[in-house]
Amino acid sequence: MPPCAFENGMGSATFTFQTAGRVTFGRGARVSAAQAVAAFGTGVCLVRGHSVVWVDALEAELSAAGCSIQSIRCRAEPDIDMLQEALAQIKAGPVDVVVAVGGGSVMDLGKALAALAPGDAPVLDHLEGVGKGLPLRAAPLPFVAIPTTAGTGSEVTKNAVIGVPGSGRKVSLRDDRMLARLAIVDPELMDDAPKDVTLASGLDALVQVIEPYLSKRSNPVTDALCREAIPKAAHALARLLEGEDAQARDDMAFASLCGGMALANAGLGAVHGLAGAIGGRSGAPHGLICGRLLGGVLQANRAALSGLNQQAARFDEVAAHLSQAFGIRTPIDAAAWADMLDSWGLARLGRWMTPDVCLSTVAQDAAVSSSMQANPCTLSEADLVRLIKAVL
Repeated sequence: MPPCAFENGMGSATFTFQTAGRVTFGRGARVSAAQAVAAFGTGVCLVRGHSVVWVDALEAELSAAGCSIQSIRCRAEPDIDMLQEALAQIKAGPVDVVVAVGGGSVMDLGKALAALAPGDAPVLDHLEGVGKGLPLRAAPLPFVAIPTTAGTGSEVTKNAVIGVPGSGRKVSLRDDRMLARLAIVDPELMDDAPKDVTLASGLDALVQVIEPYLSKRSNPVTDALCREAIPKAAHALARLLEGEDAQARDDMAFASLCGGMALANAGLGAVHGLAGAIGGRSGAPHGLICGRLLGGVLQANRAALSGLNQQAARFDEVAAHLSQAFGIRTPIDAAAWADMLDSWGLARLGRWMTPDVCLSTVAQDAAVSSSMQANPCTLSEADLVRLIKAVL
């Protein structure tokens, strides 16, 4: 039987929901991490960032448990060169499990390594958009995700975002089998993150519970996750901008987790479609791009659906949550949203986007991205160009 639309016109009554094999959430959840990782085998590839001291303790515990460890540092958003270099390293020794501890970039690199290490095909064979987009030929290694920022929800998604500088794009490596066997979400690891990291990652988390809720692929499970998480994310971000707040960290970590589950099953939308094309050319932080684009994209989508009351009601619901949390009367307004972000000190994209960038080409790349396919309406190339210009 073909999928039938809900009365809101945005979801499907026939759906599949997938997420990580096991999720452990809460303060102190990391205490059992070494034991859980070692249960997958003694050959451990540890992918890490550079700012979380606890990773050293994890490495020591794994060594004490008899594990041999290959440590790989991820210092930036992963691109194809970084991935290929890390793959050469991981293939040099026996590896039973990949564990990633860090932000979204670390999660993406770790997930990609777990996916590609067992195979022998060129990386491009498996990348969407710029490559062949082929499914993995061999099952991935077990992957354990331990996020240290609340933003991408990558610990429970089935794709890894990889930059391809030669094409000026960020694209996905995607396979259902890339879902983590275990995700450990400990908000304590996110405490006292710098304000700029909190703001950018928090905006990403907020966008990633809004876009799946408005997606034309939404379903009852993703709707339930997003309805709970949208107000939590907005209020938590507002509190964290005022100062450190443990409950707000917990709420943001929960919202990020919900966003990852939702986007993996309902898709995203125009914000992320544009963000991949912009980020691949500019190098601007992903969360910053998403945050800057949100107001304009909401406005453009809401206008396109203005004659469809049932779909538009969801936009009004989102607007009410944003207005209550941030104290702005018209959040679904590009100018009002931009003014609020300016008051927070969030940079505009003109800092990264040079005048010689062809915005029509960026818009064309965004239009064919996987994220754009779930947008609740079709935006024209001219619409997309206007949205880009508004955030420069």
